[in-house]
Amino acid sequence: MTTSLYWHTEGQGSDLILIHGWGMNSAVWQNILPALTPHYRVHCVDLPGYGFSQPTDAFSLEEMAQCLLDNSPQESVWAGWSLGGMVATQAALLAPERVKGLVTIASSPRFAAEHGWRGIKPEVLQAFTKQLAEDFQTTVERFMALQAMGSPTARQDIKWLKQAVLSHPSSQPEALCAGLGILADADLRPNLHDISMPWLRMYGRLDGLVPVKVAQELDVLAPRSQRQIFAKASHAPFISDPGHFSQELLRFCGECLPSC
Repeated sequence: MTTSLYWHTEGQGSDLILIHGWGMNSAVWQNILPALTPHYRVHCVDLPGYGFSQPTDAFSLEEMAQCLLDNSPQESVWAGWSLGGMVATQAALLAPERVKGLVTIASSPRFAAEHGWRGIKPEVLQAFTKQLAEDFQTTVERFMALQAMGSPTARQDIKWLKQAVLSHPSSQPEALCAGLGILADADLRPNLHDISMPWLRMYGRLDGLVPVKVAQELDVLAPRSQRQIFAKASHAPFISDPGHFSQELLRFCGECLPSC
């Protein structure tokens, strides 16, 4: 692994990669690591230009996924949250022999709403892009608040998430702008039939960014995948419901990888 990407690695055994979402960094996984590391060697990455990772020219979805593939273990379960789920899915499409299992968390193959597809309204993403240029810090903090919106423990979740994210350097504006572009434009739906490895899709029933009805759409588009919905969670189920989340993730990893 090169120094251009920051990795936090803990545990022993087979490899599990965790990829954060837009505006965040690898610190968001801190609270579930104690449940995972006795069983797997867990690699938490800062995406290019986020946190401790150096900025690169890898701003497209495919380039970002390839950057992680070039700097990660040869065979792993890949788990990605939100934008990170899209990166993990792209990695599974680029190098299926490297990805032993795919986990997408509060993620979608198409984040922007269109023609009956449920998602984030394009004007909301456009507003975030405009606000990012005008007031970088406030825009990122506003997005943090959206992560927990709807959760019964929203205030506590937002406070914890903010503390975790601020423990790393601020992400680069160029990387954040490129990430918003991916959320607005990328569409992996036509490629989902090429995903051959085991795939677990995890959702929060109260999620306002990736509506839970997307899960029903993907039941049709990806009929071989598994679905898990957390009843009391919103966009960050590993924060709202860490115990249940860790249990389900370990169960799935056990189907894909040997545990130590």
